[in-house]
Amino acid sequence: MDHSLKKRTASWQQQFVDAIYATHNRSAKVQKSLRQCLERAGPISCGLEVGAGSSRLHPAMVTLDLVPGPTIDVCANAERLPFLDGVFDVVVSQEVLEHVRNPFLAMREMQRVLKPEGLIYCQLPFVIGYHPGPSDFWRFTREGIRALIDQAGLQCYDIRVSVGTGTGFYRIAVEFLAILMSRFAEVLYLPAKGAFALLLYPMKWLDPVLAGSAQSGRIPGGYLIIAGKCK
Repeated sequence: MDHSLKKRTASWQQQFVDAIYATHNRSAKVQKSLRQCLERAGPISCGLEVGAGSSRLHPAMVTLDLVPGPTIDVCANAERLPFLDGVFDVVVSQEVLEHVRNPFLAMREMQRVLKPEGLIYCQLPFVIGYHPGPSDFWRFTREGIRALIDQAGLQCYDIRVSVGTGTGFYRIAVEFLAILMSRFAEVLYLPAKGAFALLLYPMKWLDPVLAGSAQSGRIPGGYLIIAGKCK
């Protein structure tokens, strides 16, 4: 396969993932919470997006990632942010800390570069499959997230499910069935994953229904938190 064809294939796969498989960042719940935090990144202020990838959430955001790219301003590790103390009004990290070897250190670094009145917005996974990017180390329970926040000297303003129970089960079911098909032929894994991602998509619609159960917190796909420096 030539380089241009590989690039087009990778682009198509990413578009499929964004449109069908991993749609939770476009949910009303996530968008509303994120928007409230990004309001602090205005014309005369500045924010930081840790692990930005190909996104730029706001014109006033500095984008940081391990890998250079057309939308990346700074290449650095989240465990050692190359910024002075207390310079950002908002710090955003969407499903990045599971890929960091020491998420506790990364959270302390985000706290360090945050202004005294600033906000940290962070999303963390709980029940989703292994997804190296380039590595995948951790999953986070609600209690684990509290420990992550507390050890960084942060005050938690909000912690809620960002990826619902239906979507969490959907992600695991798609992986399970794709792996099952790969036992017949390894080459079937990706086509089967795409097919089951489409076929099982309605399972995501169960999120608001299952959220009404007191037990729904046992297998959510992930959480979002909003935190600030302790007064």
